[in-house]
Amino acid sequence: MRFGIDLGGTKIEILALGDRGNELLRHRVPTPRDHYDGIVRAIRDLVYDTEAKLGCRGSVGIAIPGAISRKTGFVKNANSTRLIGHPLDRDLASALHREVRVENDANCFALSEAADGGGAGCDIVFGIIAGTGVGGGICVGGRVLAGAHGIAGEWGHNPLPAPRFRQEIEEAPRCYCGRLGCVESWCSGPSLVSLHEKRTGRRLAVQEIVEAARRGDGPAAAEMEAFYDRFARSIAAVVGILDPDVVVMGGGLSNIAELYTELPPRVERYAFTPEGPTNIVKNVHGDSSGVRGAAWLWREDEVAAGLPK
Repeated sequence: MRFGIDLGGTKIEILALGDRGNELLRHRVPTPRDHYDGIVRAIRDLVYDTEAKLGCRGSVGIAIPGAISRKTGFVKNANSTRLIGHPLDRDLASALHREVRVENDANCFALSEAADGGGAGCDIVFGIIAGTGVGGGICVGGRVLAGAHGIAGEWGHNPLPAPRFRQEIEEAPRCYCGRLGCVESWCSGPSLVSLHEKRTGRRLAVQEIVEAARRGDGPAAAEMEAFYDRFARSIAAVVGILDPDVVVMGGGLSNIAELYTELPPRVERYAFTPEGPTNIVKNVHGDSSGVRGAAWLWREDEVAAGLPK
């Protein structure tokens, strides 16, 4: 039995998976807003309540919007700031009386899609989460590639490659991380809305901009053209280093159907891929990929041991 937990800023979700990846139970509770200890207790109670309902004990994997520092053992880079500076994996292991695995939520997304989603059967999977931000995760051989500092795949805070337009050179937006012109500051949903509003004076939601472009609205079409070009250049930079078998798209922007026709030929144009375009696909498990990937963190032992995936 495997339990996956998705720890978010507003909710904590648990998913119980059977040995074949079949979903047995799913439940969510609000994330406590008082203090860190309340979060630990809420996760502990959620696991114990689930075990009581199913009548068996399970392994526990947790997806968080951050990472555990290998240097300090504390959570870092988390937008749920209450977690920062705490040894979450050790505190939960103590509360649950078992080893607990904690991994970045984008890495869990990539692992879920590599296990039995859009990247199933592929050796190198690059998972992209693009919505309010831009993040990513990498799986190689069915295992998460976290990196020496736990930031492998975090391409959203690389600078936008090969600035082409005057706007990209002179008007690079400042990212929340403090730097100018990060991929996230150009390619996230909020940035698309902001850039379109700056050009047109109209504030439209992402889907409204997409629909307007489909109807032939000139400014919206121009904005989407620039968006696809920037996104493709950014992916091409990753392809040049990682050369993934597949790129799996997640997050709210993954619902833009044109991504899967517009991006591959553009990425091929910008990347050193003479044998054909990079395979770019939509996720299979949607919003469930994070919590599924957390449960699959224990599957990595089986992969390392050479057992069937």
